[in-house]
Order: sequence, then structure tokens, then C-alpha cells
Amino acid sequence: MGAKMESDMRSELFDHYQKLSFRFYDEQRTGQLMSRITNDLLSLSELYHHGPEDYVIYLVKFIGAFVILININVQLTLAVFIFLPIMAVYSLYFNKRMHLALKRNKERIGDINAQVEDNLSGIRVVKSFANEGIEKEKFAYENNRFLESRKSSYKNEAAFFQGIGTLTQLITVTVVVFGGASIVNASLDLADLITFLLYIGNLIEPIQKLTHVTQQFQEGITGFERFMEMLEVKPDIQDSANAIELKNVQGNVEFKNVGFRYKENHYYVLKNISLDVKAGDYIALVGSSGVGKTTLCSLIPRFYEVSEGEVLLDGINIKDISLSSLRRNVGVVQQDVYLFAGTVLDNIRYGKSNASKEEIMEAAKKANAHDFIMELPDGYDTDIGQRGVKLSGGQKQRLSIARVFLKNPPVLIFDEATSALDNESEKVVQDSLEYLAKNRTTFVIAHRLSTIRNAKRIVVLTDRGIDEQGTHEELMVLDGAYARLYNM
Repeated sequence: MGAKMESDMRSELFDHYQKLSFRFYDEQRTGQLMSRITNDLLSLSELYHHGPEDYVIYLVKFIGAFVILININVQLTLAVFIFLPIMAVYSLYFNKRMHLALKRNKERIGDINAQVEDNLSGIRVVKSFANEGIEKEKFAYENNRFLESRKSSYKNEAAFFQGIGTLTQLITVTVVVFGGASIVNASLDLADLITFLLYIGNLIEPIQKLTHVTQQFQEGITGFERFMEMLEVKPDIQDSANAIELKNVQGNVEFKNVGFRYKENHYYVLKNISLDVKAGDYIALVGSSGVGKTTLCSLIPRFYEVSEGEVLLDGINIKDISLSSLRRNVGVVQQDVYLFAGTVLDNIRYGKSNASKEEIMEAAKKANAHDFIMELPDGYDTDIGQRGVKLSGGQKQRLSIARVFLKNPPVLIFDEATSALDNESEKVVQDSLEYLAKNRTTFVIAHRLSTIRNAKRIVVLTDRGIDEQGTHEELMVLDGAYARLYNM
């Protein structure tokens, strides 16, 4: 039962992770999130497994022993029970300290996970700078912090267990002393004292066992708190109550007085942006780094929520469209391509989970990827490694384009999709992108202005918002911000 409950909670937490927006992940470290879904829930499973039965068994034993003892001798039983409030106060104090120490343990092991994940994800950068020594130091720092937190929890556990152990031994001593005095005074006979001492063992055993269960309880409850802490993070982007499913999307996109900032007290990244893009238009967004080109495009599929104004798709506010329906109709090709561990086929099929192999091959041909795929050792069944490390930058980019071809969305976003490629790869990828953009509403973010000269409209973003827009020739005649960027 404990294992099943752990499994259910892990599924629930993973489902919750899927609902949280980019804004949440911007603030988090992957290792910490992994720690919550693995380490924290393991200790919970142990509590679910043993906790209920142990508490019931020892409670029954304790109450049974108490009833028998009070029937043997009321005064002696009351003398024993004077210790219980002292033990309760002592337990509460050290329980609180153990709780804080164990919570710190879980945070520290999360920091270790985050450090390991960071190092292994960037292992090529580490080796290229020969910085293994620095990475060892960073890991040793986190490892030592974890060790210190473990020391603290062990000290508190030791004080708790030995304190309770001492008090339980004092109960036996008290019974012997008071019982002996009662025999001398002839208010208790020897047989009753021996019976009383035997049943005191039945009273003490549950107390000793419960102290061990308490540690398990503290381990589990800190894991549960961290689990609930994460579940209580409300997804800031959710479907509205009457969200609609899109059908026959044309691809008209309109920004109406849109403003955006990442947090309430932060400055505006975008302010008063109004832009009307007709279905099938090819729009290029240019401007210096940091003016919000990527952010503006991220508002279309609601990766982030607008702070003010509204974004419309075919005249419908995107907040009134279900997230799954909206994102099915928007395709994104990013500069930093993410490919999953697995085969070429699996990665292209990610664009449409029920696609046949023929559809996947057709998408790969359109993305100029089919030829290089067929040259791989196992063709479409070749394993490409973690994040596609066995492929070149241009090959990875073409797979990501094939994925979008398969998805076949009416609205496309190209986020500097060719800026990291060499000239030859850029030409192949650029051809693929232009083929993909035909008859679709397309937003292109580009630093290489040569790649967007033929755009139907070029929109120039500055710190003030949209500064200029028009064709390449019109903007060059204006001799403004675009002309300066182009001449540079």
C-alpha cells in the first residue's frame, strides 16, 4: 500500500510539473525539482508502509498495560504516569528540532542533485575549459553542507533517543523504589510488585518503539510538506472556465496594446505593443538584444501571460482558447534545439504522436533531413544520444524543423533558428524554413539581417516598443534604427 501511495503521489507531482509555466521554471533548479519527486517521496513510502500499523499496535499495548497497572495499584501507576508529561514535552521539543534538521537535509540533497545535474549537462563546457577542479570544489562545497546538516540531525536524534531512554529507565527505578516502600508499609505484596514490574515492560516497550517511529514520522512528514509545498504552487497560466477548442484556424494574429513584465515589481520588457498580422504574412522581428523579440513571440502560444492588453488569434482572445488547442496550432523552431534521448524516428514523431513512418519520412524530406538520416548507421532507427549529441548543429536543427512539418501548424515562430549554424548548414536550413513558411503566418526573429531581406514586413523593436515597420527597401530609405542595424 505504501509503495502504491508513493507511486500515486509521484504521478500527481509529475502531472503538476507539466502544468507549470515558463515563469515557474525560470526560477527553479532542475536538481531540486528532481529531489522532490524522488528522495522526498521515498521516505514518505516508509511512513505509509510502517506508520499506521506501528501506531495502532503500540497504542493498543500502551492502553492495555495502563488498564492492568491501574487495577494492580493506583498510587504506583500514578507515580509512573508523572513521567509521561515530562516525556511529552521533551519529545515535542526535540521533534521540532529534528523536523527542521531533516527539512534542511532534504534541501541540501536537492542542492547536491542540482549541482550534479548542472555539471553533467554542461560536461563538454567543463572539459573544454579544463575546469574539472572548479567543479570538484563546487560539488565538495554542497557535499559538505549536506554533511553538516546530517550532523545536526544526528545530534538531535541522539539527544531525543537517549533522553527518552533515560526517562523510561527511571520509570522502572521509580517502581522498584516506591514498590519496595509499599511492601515495607504492607500496602503492597511481593507478587503484585513482580506482576507490576512485568507489565511496566509492556508499558515501556511501546514508548521506546514509538520514539523510533517518531523519527520515521519526521522523515515522512518533511517529505510530505515539501510535496505539498510544490502542489500548492498554482499554475499561473490555465484554461479559462469556458475555454474553446479551435477549428479551421486561418492564422490572423493581433497584439492590442500589449505590455509584459516578468514579475509585478519588475520593469516592463514590452510596453504598448500593437501589431496586426494577417494570415499567411511573413513578419520579421529585428532589434538589439534584450528588447523583447523572443518574449513577444512567446506570448502567442501563452508560454507567458500578458501583463496588460490582449493577443488575438483569428479575432479570439488567446485566454479564451484552451492551451492544448492553441499550442497545437502554433509551431516553434528555436535556436537552442532540444532533442530527446531515443531514435530519429521518435524525435520527429514528437510533432504528431500518431504519425505513420511514411508521414515522418515525408516531413524529413521537406526539412532536407531525409538524406543525412539515411546515411546514419540505422537510418530512422538510429539512437541519437542525450540531447542529440551524436548529430551536428545543422542536423539537429533540421530534425526540429521536420518535427514542426509533421505538426503542420498554421502559425510559425522561428527564433533565430539559423544563427548558430555554419554557412552551408544555414543555407540548407534556411531553404527548409522558407518551404515550411509557405502559406503560414510566420514570425521570424533574426540577428542576421541578410536572412530576412525578403520578409513581407520587417518590424523593428526598440526599448520604446515598435519603432519602425515596412519592407527592407522602405526601411533603408527611412535611414532610421533598421538602417543603422543593417549597415552594422
